[in-house]
Amino acid sequence: MSKNLWSMIVPVKRLALGKSRLAAAAGAYRSELALAVATDTVGAALRCPSVGVVVVVTEDPRAADSLGALGAVVVPDGPVPGLNEALRRGAEWIRPRGLGLAALQADLPALRPEELQAVLCEAERLPHGFLPDRAGTGTVFYSARAGEEFAPAFGGPSRARHLALGVPELRPGPVPSVRTDVDTLADLRAALELGVGPRTAAVAEKILSMSPR
Repeated sequence: MSKNLWSMIVPVKRLALGKSRLAAAAGAYRSELALAVATDTVGAALRCPSVGVVVVVTEDPRAADSLGALGAVVVPDGPVPGLNEALRRGAEWIRPRGLGLAALQADLPALRPEELQAVLCEAERLPHGFLPDRAGTGTVFYSARAGEEFAPAFGGPSRARHLALGVPELRPGPVPSVRTDVDTLADLRAALELGVGPRTAAVAEKILSMSPR
């Protein structure tokens, strides 16, 4: 496989609004957790051999500074709200550069570059593809090869939506770190069992010290 074939678009909402389902458990650490998870996700994506560029779409200044310092390109969010609109805005920046387009959720703190590489290797075989989350209802990854239409349909029961739109489900083999997105305390514990990045590990320790088992 040729290197630098793919661009990775990672949307990051305002940190104060992130991890809403973890708000009660995270308490004062909610924004810190959202930034930590995004940082570990983007850092792992940048280490994947087939990723040429990671584009973060955000309107949060703190997230922009931190993720830009890692080496990501930061594109400001546009006037139209929504996850899919943010992804399309990132695609607008990338498209002239002739790279394949891949959308990745920002809440994959256990992400392993080698497992993302396996997903991208599978995605290279198809014009479009997606990978469902650990629960099997949502989506963590969507891809469109260079020159193909980029039309992600994230949000809610998006696995069924992508299938209904005719997008093939990718089957790269076991890639638990790519599929384990963190929305709830149970998700966070599952990610910790896989092994999360250092930023998430540090914040998770504070949160779990306040939470009953």
